[in-house]
Amino acid sequence: MTNFTKSDEEELINLMQQDSLGAFKEIYARYWKTLYAEAYKRLKNKDAAEEIVQELFTALWHKRYALSITQTLGGYLYASVGYRVIDYYRKELTRLKYKESLQLVYSEADHSTEDAIMLRDLELNINSIVNQLPDKCRSVYELSRVDHKTNKEIAQHLGISEKTVENHLTKALKRLRLSLNNYFLLLIIVLIK
Repeated sequence: MTNFTKSDEEELINLMQQDSLGAFKEIYARYWKTLYAEAYKRLKNKDAAEEIVQELFTALWHKRYALSITQTLGGYLYASVGYRVIDYYRKELTRLKYKESLQLVYSEADHSTEDAIMLRDLELNINSIVNQLPDKCRSVYELSRVDHKTNKEIAQHLGISEKTVENHLTKALKRLRLSLNNYFLLLIIVLIK
């Protein structure tokens, strides 16, 4: 990590907190390459390393007014990359467990044509309900359930509060639950006949 004087870094942070895009670009230019190298060293994945560093700088800009850095800026950014790498591995582990559980369910299930048709019909119903949601609500739902992002990540990505994310998710899930209850009721009636 390149060393810059603490007063130089403090000046850049102060300027950035006053909405200086030039100060932000200077911080980006000074640290991007080193942070990317550190993320890549830990992940061995160019795309993931680049995404982590880009998200870090995006968060830095969005949180610029609330920044309270008690160490050097370089140390703060370096530690942030470390936390984001850990978070990346945690998410990958969750995705892997989810994928394995789905494979187990599908390997144990009877893959008859009728089941495939019902599953496809259910997917179409869910997609139809999701597509009827208001734009912001749909975006929040898809980021949460499709992209597996946390409420905090969604809030940062969309520039809204975590409470607003929770409200959108509650609204989306309630609408899905109500609509799918009707769907399942009709399905049970059809299967009983």
